[in-house]
Amino acid sequence: MKHALALLATLAFAAPAWAEPAITTLNVYPPDISLNTKLDLQRLIVVATRDDGVTLDVTGQAAVKLVDANLCRLDKNVLYPQADGQTTLEIEYQGLKSAATVAVKDCNADRPISFQLDVMPVFMRTGCNTGSCHGAARGKDGFRLSLFGFDPQGDYYRLTREIGVRRINLASPKDSLLIEKCIGAVPHTGGKRFDSGSEYHTTVMRWLEAGAPNDPAPTPAVVGVDLYPPAAVLEGEGATQQFIARARYADGTDRDITSLATFMTNNDNSAPITPDGLVTAAARGEAFVMARFETHTVGNQVLVLPKGLMYTPPAIVGNYVDELVGAKLNKIRITPSGLCTDEQFLRRVTIDITGLLPSEEEYAAFIADGDPAKRSKLVDRLLERKEFSEIWAMKWAELLMIKTTNQVSTKSAHLYANWLTDKIAGNVPLDVMVQELLSASGGTFKSPATNYYQIERDTLKTAENVAQVFMGIRTQCAQCHNHPFDRWTMDDYYSFAAFFSQIGRKQSEDYREIIVFNSGGGEVAHPVGGRQMKPKFLGGAAPDTAGKDRREIVSKWLTSTENSYFATSVANRVWAHFFGKGIVEPVDDIRVSNPASNPELFKRLGDKLVEYKYDFKALVRDICNSQAYQRTTERNESNMTDERNFAHGNVRRISAEMLLDCISQATTSRDKFAGLPLGSRAVQIANGATSNYFLTTFGRAPRDTVCACEAKTEPTLSQALHLLNGSTVQGKIQGGGLVAQWLKDGQTPQQVIERIYIRALTRKPLPEEIDRLMVVVGQAANPQAGLEDVFWAVLNSREFIFNH
Repeated sequence: MKHALALLATLAFAAPAWAEPAITTLNVYPPDISLNTKLDLQRLIVVATRDDGVTLDVTGQAAVKLVDANLCRLDKNVLYPQADGQTTLEIEYQGLKSAATVAVKDCNADRPISFQLDVMPVFMRTGCNTGSCHGAARGKDGFRLSLFGFDPQGDYYRLTREIGVRRINLASPKDSLLIEKCIGAVPHTGGKRFDSGSEYHTTVMRWLEAGAPNDPAPTPAVVGVDLYPPAAVLEGEGATQQFIARARYADGTDRDITSLATFMTNNDNSAPITPDGLVTAAARGEAFVMARFETHTVGNQVLVLPKGLMYTPPAIVGNYVDELVGAKLNKIRITPSGLCTDEQFLRRVTIDITGLLPSEEEYAAFIADGDPAKRSKLVDRLLERKEFSEIWAMKWAELLMIKTTNQVSTKSAHLYANWLTDKIAGNVPLDVMVQELLSASGGTFKSPATNYYQIERDTLKTAENVAQVFMGIRTQCAQCHNHPFDRWTMDDYYSFAAFFSQIGRKQSEDYREIIVFNSGGGEVAHPVGGRQMKPKFLGGAAPDTAGKDRREIVSKWLTSTENSYFATSVANRVWAHFFGKGIVEPVDDIRVSNPASNPELFKRLGDKLVEYKYDFKALVRDICNSQAYQRTTERNESNMTDERNFAHGNVRRISAEMLLDCISQATTSRDKFAGLPLGSRAVQIANGATSNYFLTTFGRAPRDTVCACEAKTEPTLSQALHLLNGSTVQGKIQGGGLVAQWLKDGQTPQQVIERIYIRALTRKPLPEEIDRLMVVVGQAANPQAGLEDVFWAVLNSREFIFNH
């Protein structure tokens, strides 16, 4: 990471447009080379970096020399051991120098062939244990391997014992069905997997010729995988960069796994990668290239720029948000859009913070205010309004699935929702609130937070929900097999679930109330082998839980600085509310293979939330005061196609509850919802089971799952038809009686149109709009009917329905 940041920090573009970029740094990877036993090897790559940040793979052009040539043999870019000892590998290119340390140990020793360390990686690399082949739940053509190798011992049994001599023939290893099918000597549904004499063929043959042994003892675990280079900036279509991967083991050894890892990219259009790790630049853009080995997936950023692109970086002004967003835009040579108008900002920030429109009085006061700091002062005022708490109480209620069910009564649901609203309205720090929620015990009436364990009673599902809501991690894949695109294993999944295996429930004196408590008994069994899993933090240690409430232990860890996922996940959700998308998107799918669009900003927001002691109102203030948030939605030629880097404002459809509240506010009409008094706002609906046709049509979250995707904001045809033909808009215009009242007060049609625009769009109509609308009013049966038609048209416009 240090090398990656240093590399990307060089993208200053300070050289004049006509100057030939100069190479300023030279790096060799890996920087330290360790060779153990005679079959070990290590590939190396040499990367030059220009003063404009572009990187060049100069492995084939650089001069490479070993200080002590007796220790190693260098064949192209691959080192092989020859004698024990230590030396230095010296690199030179265009006058620049770099070096790597080399250590050779046990060069004459022959490491015994290992089923788990040598054979299993071959199955992974050649695709034998993927879901489309023998890794499928029922296998393929009568033979099954564990998906991505999560059960090595089961795979060993099925290979060597399940069908006797058919799959392996120790008397004549080359005639083993395993070999014949893989090299294409006999028909195979999966086709030829490798060539005879290849590295993979040689490895499997060595194992068979040794008698197909099982590993006599547990093999050293892979503790990490390094992918080199740490970052790449490629200029021009066709530019290439070779990536290499190295695994680090628990016994201190390492291994070049470039030929065994599975290479992937998240953007084939910009940076496709070959199975051997060669990236070739294509269309302009950014990609994340990844290497998967065993249960580890790692990835690095690759930027692809057009050749000869002229770019003058704009000055970066603003707070830390702007510094980090601006730095990323400079890296990819994108010029941000300018700031939005005062009218646009007033409407945008008022809707985002309060879920309501600015009033006519607020509009007039803000536009007339000449204070340069009026935007930040507006943010401060909005954050103190109760509507801010109500919006976030609703958003958390969606994640916590607060609604009436067979297990949760209407009374319990309302008490639970009130508890949540009180916590947020009282500005209780999020870490404190979450700890209280997850460790809650008592009756579902007297201690409403205990309803969290009534809404979902399944132990495994509860653990999944905790990880997804509070860490942004989807662990569901690891229930049946190791996660194919992240670090989580089945052991991780069931060990984390063990924290929630001792939740007890019993009836209280009131038959309607359930008491939730720590039962002190109950374990989680691993489906492979049936062993009981000890509680273990996701990506962390296994704490001492003897005699303790496991929920209290995990809740304290979850919100501590030991767990980096909590703060960054919450901060990412807050960011997504104001920008329409997260830095990691979806916000509840944080994984290696779904990287942050701006990793530095992602981390900094999490750090800030911790610094603010989990007062997310302070984080909202930072976001809304940033120029990144205040940018116009109008795009320039540079950022026209950018959707990931916040170079311009995003047009966002207002969410269902907030849109209904805005329509009601603009028309001064009142709504009635079950369990709430007349005139309540839609965001105040506590029960997720309560809805109406408008809210359902516009995507109100049903609260059936914890997925952030439940609340829909994508426009649909049914929404447009309901606004055009349904009773909501027209009924509210007539029911509110604003037009009739304004005319009764003696206001002219032109004045009424102006008030409609200010109430709904937070701006005055343009002269040409006035001219067109006055024609419409003049053609109506009477001024009131014509002006109500204008009101209806404005409320049906995209400008009203979307925040921009």
